[in-house]
Amino acid sequence: MEGEEGSQQPQLVLADKLFLLRQPDVQDIDKVRYKEDVFTHVKENDMVPLYETLVADSVLDMDRALLDSMRAKTEDELNKIDEKIADAEENLGESEVREAHLAKSLFFIRIGDKEKALEHLKITETKTVAVGQKMDLVFYTLQLGFFDMDFDLISKSIDKAKNLFEEGGDWERKNRLKVYEGLYCMSTRNFKKAAKLFLDSISTFTTYELFPYDTFIFYTVLTSIISLDRVSLKQKVVDAPEILTVIGKIPYLSEFLNSLYDCRYKSFFSAFAGLTEQIKLDRYLHPHFRYYMREVRTVVYSQFLESYKSVTIEAMAKAFGVTVDFIDLELSRFIASGKLHCKIDKVAGVLETNRPDAKNALYQATIKQGDFLLNRIQKLSRVIDL
Repeated sequence: MEGEEGSQQPQLVLADKLFLLRQPDVQDIDKVRYKEDVFTHVKENDMVPLYETLVADSVLDMDRALLDSMRAKTEDELNKIDEKIADAEENLGESEVREAHLAKSLFFIRIGDKEKALEHLKITETKTVAVGQKMDLVFYTLQLGFFDMDFDLISKSIDKAKNLFEEGGDWERKNRLKVYEGLYCMSTRNFKKAAKLFLDSISTFTTYELFPYDTFIFYTVLTSIISLDRVSLKQKVVDAPEILTVIGKIPYLSEFLNSLYDCRYKSFFSAFAGLTEQIKLDRYLHPHFRYYMREVRTVVYSQFLESYKSVTIEAMAKAFGVTVDFIDLELSRFIASGKLHCKIDKVAGVLETNRPDAKNALYQATIKQGDFLLNRIQKLSRVIDL
């Protein structure tokens, strides 16, 4: 199941195509191609459980002869694997027994039978001694989790992997786990932690089974933009040689990053518009599309206003290449939700910033916590007096 260097794991490629097949924004001509690709993959790998699910969901058409043929092939192959397991247990050593059980686990993964795959991965684990090999089994489990976005399984598997590393484990697998955890964090809207994990892995990336390196850089830049301050963004992303070598291959991404840092807001909005479809049609980012769009706009508006104590709405609209009405509506929403610290003087057509005083905010928080603590102590003293 593990992809070779530079190649994505086939089951995850299939998951991406199934996702796109169900998206209303994907053109019909592309859906025809995705449907053919999905059908070919299911047929070639005898994926009976998935085929039945896709037929039930009206994604594929029922072909009874094909279904019977796939079932016959899987039964025949499973019988051969069981014979090898029996032979290994009777005549061979422990490592051969483990390999035979692993082959059965990979067989169930290939045909898309998740429950049996997880069951046999656990059996394989009982036959496994080396920490590195146990880690590889966890990676197989994580890939199963990412296929259908089973976050409970992914979370438990990541915790299990971390516990295994306390027993030992090599750096290559530890670095791979960071990418898996980063993808999990990004998929569950923890963009700050995802950015940190991705940036830690940028020079040691070998997790090609999840996605190509270009996609990894795409995720790294997107998560970093809404998570890092300007200084960190410059050091870790804008000037990072690993990112510079790849970013030009990804449409709009270089302009998106550099125009933000260089304060070229009109170019930024243009590049941002070009990236929206890529974000919307990404399986991991799609559920957070609207949230991400809001966060990026918060970052760019905050950066613009940082330079001014007051600025006309017209000047801001001109800087972003949009209308005064658009920027007025946008800012009023962000101000109301507490995302931007400024107020609009509609009569004068001016924006006045009112940045929070960090020391004053800390003082107020300390007073509030002190009052809370005194109240708790008073309640406790009454209980003790009784």
